[in-house]
Amino acid sequence: MITIILNGKRYEAEPGICLGDFAAEKAGAALICGGHGKCGKCRGTVAGNVSEPTERERAVLTGDELRRGVRLLCRVRAYGDCTVTAGKPSDGQIRTDGELPAHEHAPAFSSYGAAVDVGTTTIAARLYRKDGTQAAEKSTLNPQRSFGADVVTRMEAALAGHAAALAAAVRGAVCELLCDMAAQAGADVRQIDGVVITGNTVMLHFLTLTDTEPLTHAPFAARRLFGETVSAASIGLDALLPDAPVYLPPCVSAFVGADTVTAVAASEMIDNDGVFLLTDIGTNGETVLKYGGEVYACSTAAGPAFEGAGISMGMGGTTGAIDRVRLLPDGALGIHVIGDVPPTGICGSGLVDALSALCETGAIDETGYIEDDPVQVAGPVVITQNDVRAAQLAKSAIHAGIRTLLHTAGIGCDSVDALYIAGGFGSYLDVKNAGRIGLIPSELVPRVRVLGNAALTGASLLLLSLPQRRKYGEAAEKIKLVELASNPVFAAEYMERMMF
Repeated sequence: MITIILNGKRYEAEPGICLGDFAAEKAGAALICGGHGKCGKCRGTVAGNVSEPTERERAVLTGDELRRGVRLLCRVRAYGDCTVTAGKPSDGQIRTDGELPAHEHAPAFSSYGAAVDVGTTTIAARLYRKDGTQAAEKSTLNPQRSFGADVVTRMEAALAGHAAALAAAVRGAVCELLCDMAAQAGADVRQIDGVVITGNTVMLHFLTLTDTEPLTHAPFAARRLFGETVSAASIGLDALLPDAPVYLPPCVSAFVGADTVTAVAASEMIDNDGVFLLTDIGTNGETVLKYGGEVYACSTAAGPAFEGAGISMGMGGTTGAIDRVRLLPDGALGIHVIGDVPPTGICGSGLVDALSALCETGAIDETGYIEDDPVQVAGPVVITQNDVRAAQLAKSAIHAGIRTLLHTAGIGCDSVDALYIAGGFGSYLDVKNAGRIGLIPSELVPRVRVLGNAALTGASLLLLSLPQRRKYGEAAEKIKLVELASNPVFAAEYMERMMF
């Protein structure tokens, strides 16, 4: 056995252990790319008997960083005693708010009820009393981040034998939130006798320990589309009484999940007259269109660029992240940093602002080319040519998905009454800059309505109103899925919207 001192704590371990895996298990450090050495974000300081720097580390880290002992932990193996300092992500700005629609109060619980949104990046929850008033709310980062930032990387981990660990991670986080909320409300967690848990299709597969292998290849057929009630014990929520009912809302397809259905419920778009779009600007980029008596949906593989992954200095909305960038009269860039500290990186909303400003100054041309690569935003934070390309791929996928749904319905942007933007990232987005860079159609900027965490709000609605639960269970079955992979309209729009 060898001794590893991690963040000041002493542990025993087997020689040859990967320090990235070890830090993820013991300290909650995130392996954004799943430990493949692609993202360069699992940096830590290492001293002692460890493996030599790999080619990947020498490509990512500067000579000065290597001399100071900075390493990519996922590339380092400990062969003897060593000391490691590794970072743990803070919760940062996790959006939990959202206005609950009017509804018939007919709760699915007798004492306390909880609504939970299991997102790829974050988990948010609310606790309600029997009379429908909110008793508490809490949020946390999804601990599955230690297996990778996106669902594809996590499914690879599941195939490699980590499915049980992925399930345990999310179940433990949900139980911790439920316990914290109960304590905040002055209640016993076992008084929670009704729960609704929403999330994308993959997240619900992980939660229920359902095999995700069919989701990793064509035809991407989900084992379960949910819309079912299970017991707390059956999905490992051991903080609750074993027979406490847990409702898992229906998914539409492998990549249009229950979180999209509950976001639709929160928007009330299917109840109102008019033409409405809803989009969640995230890794999968789900978009829904309601036109006439039809509801269409699609999912675009936008990637995690706007969630901090795949960007050289990208990070979540945590302390040290640039979240706002503006062009000053003298042509310089003005910034805001979360926590009012020196900047250490840039989050999604800051990236959109920065790209818009740099396009305006001419530092980035309409094709996305940077003449002076990299370009400085502030302090040590820069945007590289590869960062711009990653953002272009993401923004063109979202934009093309919106226009493909409109084309499918035979209408244009001028027919849309409102574009609802759901999710945490959308809540902090400057929509004018989003239109400027082509993340959303510029024609729709005046019609944007921000919903906050619509998935959680919709889950709350299905917790507090059984009639609404039945209604959206039926509505989900009628949503028409628009496949984009072989869609010529999407392909053409995708290429066209790559430009700034």
